[in-house]
Amino acid sequence: QVQLVESGGGVVQAGGSLRLSCAASGRSFSNYAMGWFRQAPGKEREFVAAISRISNSYYSDSVKGRFTISRDNAKNTVFLQMNSLKPEDTAVYYCTGRGGAIMTQPAAYDYWGQGTQVTVSS
Repeated sequence: QVQLVESGGGVVQAGGSLRLSCAASGRSFSNYAMGWFRQAPGKEREFVAAISRISNSYYSDSVKGRFTISRDNAKNTVFLQMNSLKPEDTAVYYCTGRGGAIMTQPAAYDYWGQGTQVTVSS
């Protein structure tokens, strides 16, 4: 079992930056692919970014070039650096993990955090 706890959300003006963190507890964090999804009110949960066990990363087109995912296996933590934020980035952001390769469908992930709210004002 893996428990995930996100932090770092908040309110920021358009063009600003935030850094989300996700602390994992449990076994074998380094063996998991980790990802970030987000869900805005009235919308489906959507893929944002993911990082493999060997730190290969993959991004949705909507955040590519603005967001960076990284991981620190020694600290069992995954990060999402978000720059040049836009109002459409406003959502609850969820950290997630799975054994195996990166996937972009939420149903493929085994473990989820409780989410952290990101609000970008215009």
